[in-house]
Amino acid sequence: MRDDVADVEGEAAEELEEEEAWCLILVNKEHGIPDDYAVELVELSNGQCVDRRIYPALQEMFDTARAEGVYPVVASGYRTAKKQQSIMDEKIAAYVAEGYSKQEARKKAEIWVAPVGTSEHQLGIGIDINADGVRSTGEQVYKWLAENSYRFGFIKRYPEDKTEITGIINEPWHYRYVGKKAAAEIYRSGVCLEEYLSN
Repeated sequence: MRDDVADVEGEAAEELEEEEAWCLILVNKEHGIPDDYAVELVELSNGQCVDRRIYPALQEMFDTARAEGVYPVVASGYRTAKKQQSIMDEKIAAYVAEGYSKQEARKKAEIWVAPVGTSEHQLGIGIDINADGVRSTGEQVYKWLAENSYRFGFIKRYPEDKTEITGIINEPWHYRYVGKKAAAEIYRSGVCLEEYLSN
């Protein structure tokens, strides 16, 4: 192999690794968002925002779903730290109103809502996808996503049978961009992101 060809192939592999690095970042209760993490947002037609790098794959996925008679919408995309804290505060307040102590309420809330700095929504590559409510039901959208999202680089981030590992209950609406290669491998092997990254 000529040296110049080898250099080009080496550079392409390096670029691929760099591309995979940003979309395979692990963020959960044990792994916070790195201080130097930067996101460049693009606004969707409904006012939600996502990381610009996932937009083409997201658009392709939604176009394909709609062509197959399923109508998803991004219900929640990128969140600021302030917005994430507001959601947590609301959840805690709801549990306190039910009679739980502040400490118990926080513990229960964290099963549903990630603390600030540990939410994939703050990355801009974790999104909540629901139905449009007119042409599709949530059940139709969740079924389609579960069967097809990997083809576009997305995974169901919090599967029902992985709660003990992810620390988050089943969320059939929460999808995360990891790139097509990783998504296909995760889909085929039935693992969650934590398991995939530990191999």
